[in-house]
Amino acid sequence: MKQLLIALKATIVLTVLTGVLYPLLVTGLTKVLFPRQAAGSLIEANGKTVGSELIGQKFARPEYFHGRPDAYDGLSSGGSNYGPTNQKLIDRVQADAAKFRAENPTFTGPIPADIVTASASGLDPHISPAAAEAQAGRVAGARGVSADTVRQLITAHTEGRQLGVFGEPRVNVLMLNLALDSVAPMHQ
Repeated sequence: MKQLLIALKATIVLTVLTGVLYPLLVTGLTKVLFPRQAAGSLIEANGKTVGSELIGQKFARPEYFHGRPDAYDGLSSGGSNYGPTNQKLIDRVQADAAKFRAENPTFTGPIPADIVTASASGLDPHISPAAAEAQAGRVAGARGVSADTVRQLITAHTEGRQLGVFGEPRVNVLMLNLALDSVAPMHQ
């Protein structure tokens, strides 16, 4: 009986320490040390929250750059787990490639892989510079601006490797589209 009482007390103490006090401490520290990140790295435009820098959003209109074919739903994030020989994956990639060709008729090169494949999390906000470049003609035409203007924006919004060695260069689609709205707004 004495051992059971000790175990129960230890469980209560550890639950309070690790389940209440530690999370409160870490949350408090992050809000003080990294307030923007702790709030979700939210992006505002014209006084309105338009998204997060960390979570991809679906853009379908021709005047915007399109992201990866991801879930874009925080409640159902995650990859499909389809293997490279799975017919559902093959069919989806082929359909996405055909759709990309139809939407970007001036692009004749090989389709960048990230424009037709989902990320592991299903929420990646980035595309490769090549994927952005492949869409430059469509976006420029829809906006009525030169392709050079669009390419300059792509270059300006290309993020390098982390610490110079980790990852690949990438472009945040939301940030690029916001810059595009700023430089070449659509007239309605």
